[in-house]
Amino acid sequence: MRLRIRPVESSFYDMFSEAAAHLVDGAALLAQMLDDSSDKKAIAEKMREAEHEADETTHKIVRRVNSTFITPFDREDIYRLAGSLDDVMDFMEECVDLLGLYELEALPPEFAPQVEVLQRATQLTAEAMPRLRTMKDLEEYWIEINRLENQGDRSYRRIVADLFSGSYKSLEVLKLKDVADSLEHAIDALESVANTVEQIAVKES
Repeated sequence: MRLRIRPVESSFYDMFSEAAAHLVDGAALLAQMLDDSSDKKAIAEKMREAEHEADETTHKIVRRVNSTFITPFDREDIYRLAGSLDDVMDFMEECVDLLGLYELEALPPEFAPQVEVLQRATQLTAEAMPRLRTMKDLEEYWIEINRLENQGDRSYRRIVADLFSGSYKSLEVLKLKDVADSLEHAIDALESVANTVEQIAVKES
């Protein structure tokens, strides 16, 4: 019989929950950028702060892995999960940064479904992280994230088709396509988080 020794301390679970909470905040800030009347510069500054806080949480996780003899699950999986969570925030911050750099005052309405998918996926991820303690009731999470990612893919294709429909100037197409790509990458990174959680759950079952 294989014996598995688990540490009593719960800091890893707390830090993963903290990292996922940053993503919820980041997605909310991104959603505010869709409002034509919003203060884009103020939101961009808040997003930079949120990204910095997320980086700090990632660094805390890495430092704890490096200083802990017994980890709750495989070190490689901890690194992978922390990195995927960090990637989501990086792509969301990139999206907001591009809006400012390209001086885009508003996004076409076709972008709204993508942001809604992102918000829903970050919320589900935040709800799932505490369940890593018991590895229970996680299957519905990664199944739903996969469904949302597929929905996001369809929305992305619609955005691209609309951008190349001839309704936009060439330079505007390039700018909006970059923003759409960042949103798509953020959603893909959320699926990577869910895939890693599934792999961890399978190993620990």
